[in-house]
Amino acid sequence: MKPFQPYQPLLLRLLHGFNGLFVIGAILTAFWTYNTYDGRWGRLPLPRFEEIEGIHGTFGLWALLLFPFFALYSLRRGSARLIQPNSLEKLGQLDRPIGWYTLHRLANTLALLALTFALFSGKMMSEKWLPQGELNHGWYYAHLLSWVVLVVCIALHLLMSAKVGGMPLLLSIWRWRYLPQESPTLWWQQVQTWWQNRPLNSLLHGHSNRLLKALESLILGAIVAAWVISLIKESSAL
Repeated sequence: MKPFQPYQPLLLRLLHGFNGLFVIGAILTAFWTYNTYDGRWGRLPLPRFEEIEGIHGTFGLWALLLFPFFALYSLRRGSARLIQPNSLEKLGQLDRPIGWYTLHRLANTLALLALTFALFSGKMMSEKWLPQGELNHGWYYAHLLSWVVLVVCIALHLLMSAKVGGMPLLLSIWRWRYLPQESPTLWWQQVQTWWQNRPLNSLLHGHSNRLLKALESLILGAIVAAWVISLIKESSAL
């Protein structure tokens, strides 16, 4: 019998893939930036490359621009993969598959929150701090902590994905084949149909899961706040 191959929607694969690419790039360049300008808690023998901070900022900016779309997809259409109102009850059943699926959902949710923390704290920093040797800013420490938390959460996300779905689930997010109705050529027509048929109340409230609604408000609110605070800081510095 042919083994079961999980199928991931094309839009999820694209958002997850590009967002993951930018985040991994930001993580790697973040360590190189720390290694170049700081290194108080350990350092690797990497070449000193002062331009790495700008490269890190570019990866972070692209992740910041794409993340709201990925977060909205995850919290709306992908809500079944995230924490549920009965998750605490199910989490104690690790002797059954539902317990591990619940832990997987929790890992996915924590990864979204960790990325929100990393993006927000990074936006609060100034690109002048590290080159000028200013290493004791609170937001710099927060961003360093967010890097560690994000690495741990991504590792947990991968481990739980492997636990509940094995290699087929891990590989399914990178497959290129998609269903005919998911063709990018149909996206604009589908968006127009969705917009015309979507009740205003559903647009404003999203879903009935209060927990996910709170997470959506927190994540999107943090992203909006990051841009607003950053713009205010830049305008006041002029």
